[in-house]
Amino acid sequence: MVVIYTDGSCSGNPGTGGWAAIIFHKSKEKIISGQKKNTTNNQMELLAPIKALEQIKKKEKIKIYTDSKYVKEGITSWIKSWEKNGWKTVNKKPVKNQDLWKRLNDLEKFHNIKWECVKAHSTNLYNNLVDKLARKESLKN
Repeated sequence: MVVIYTDGSCSGNPGTGGWAAIIFHKSKEKIISGQKKNTTNNQMELLAPIKALEQIKKKEKIKIYTDSKYVKEGITSWIKSWEKNGWKTVNKKPVKNQDLWKRLNDLEKFHNIKWECVKAHSTNLYNNLVDKLARKESLKN
């Protein structure tokens, strides 16, 4: 099983954002991170698991840990309604970050993923590490 920890951060909202992930796969550890200008925290929270999952080319069983309820609830619950309603919210407005949600949804359908929420800024070593890496990316010039 592949285990992934993800986090996103934004300096200003919108502002410069950062994302990070740690991927544990076949007794190897891979750390990835990146930055984007003029973005939001939610976009970075979504981009982190997208970038991590794009690293895994073969269909796998995966457990993803995120501290973003937005990501976990979105991909495990809300997305079904969004798809059914033509990517509109219950208020009939277009889903925000639709492009990212569609990318994540495609990856989610390819793999067998279990999503876990962890408490932000807690004692979870790997969540704290990806948090620090994402914040560092968001503060780069």
